[in-house]
Amino acid sequence: MSGKKTTGGPATAAPTVNEISDAVLTASRLLVSIAARSIAEVEQQVTLPQFRVLVVLENRGTVTLNSLAQALSVEKSTMGRMVDRLVTSGLVSRTESPTSRRERNIALTDHGQKLVKTVSRRRHKEIERVVAQMAPDQRVGLVAALTAFTDAGGEPAIDQSYWV
Repeated sequence: MSGKKTTGGPATAAPTVNEISDAVLTASRLLVSIAARSIAEVEQQVTLPQFRVLVVLENRGTVTLNSLAQALSVEKSTMGRMVDRLVTSGLVSRTESPTSRRERNIALTDHGQKLVKTVSRRRHKEIERVVAQMAPDQRVGLVAALTAFTDAGGEPAIDQSYWV
């Protein structure tokens, strides 16, 4: 990246993939910081990687251990240990699959759903504070760009009613 700060004004040339990557990496540092702060109050109950499991379960519903491991790109044994801890914490349930005795279904418990919603609302409010500091002309195109980015990465959209 050239080191120049952009003001959100009209672009003279499309940014390169490298410039976009640098900008996304910089923004991701802020987002990771927000994520860490939003989970700080519940860190006695769940780690950031465990919270990611809960979010995937919130988005996908009941899944098998295999599909959960694949969704998070971790080994099945690693996911199994993580799920064990989440079951012990009462955040997820593990039940026998009705279609295969060798598989187990993993789902959020009511307590897990409440924790995800609490942390997500806290995160949402902090992101709102950051966005509110941006000038309106800097916000133009932000939703479309971020939506295209998350779509390209395969991240499911969030239901707007979730924050109500």
